[in-house]
Amino acid sequence: MTGVHDLALFAVTVFLLNATPGVDMAFTIASTLRGGWRQGVAAALGIMAGCVLHTAAAGFGLAALLATSAEAFTAVKLVGAAYLLYVAWGMAKAGLRPAAAAEVAAPASLWRTARQGFFTNALNPKVALFFLALLPQFIAANAPSKMLAFLVLGGWFIVQGLSFLLVLIALVAPLRHARPRPWLGRGLNLGGAGLFTALAAKLALARP
Repeated sequence: MTGVHDLALFAVTVFLLNATPGVDMAFTIASTLRGGWRQGVAAALGIMAGCVLHTAAAGFGLAALLATSAEAFTAVKLVGAAYLLYVAWGMAKAGLRPAAAAEVAAPASLWRTARQGFFTNALNPKVALFFLALLPQFIAANAPSKMLAFLVLGGWFIVQGLSFLLVLIALVAPLRHARPRPWLGRGLNLGGAGLFTALAAKLALARP
């Protein structure tokens, strides 16, 4: 007995969360458009690795610190916002690079994309708070092991979230080959830089 209940409702809740535009979706789409489906999958795997961290934190009670300590929440959100600005700066440089240089520039390595996906997720304290707030709603009061229940729901969230991102990548990847002119790729980078700058500002201004 895992001590969880209402899994159908949990699945619907997770789907609604996945379908809501945010940092994870934006990074996955941007990576796919810039580097194809392999880059998109690398981004998705990195993001899910971040969710593994959040699951472990919630399961072991570490995420409770973010819910009770304003200082800890502020520190984590500022680090996360700074990292998003770092990602935005890299995209802006790619967008401002002359067309000739952009054509010969090597794409980011899959490992680097996965690493960026991990940090954009792991350094978002609102994800940790979401795990801490949502998962207990689907854990029975008499569950024999609350930690096991957290891990089961977290595992479900990760599998469903990865499935959603893979479908999203499959839908977005063909659009990359439809780019008729080099300036569109530069526009995607600059647009992504602006989006990630806005997300960084939103994260920095978030309250616990």
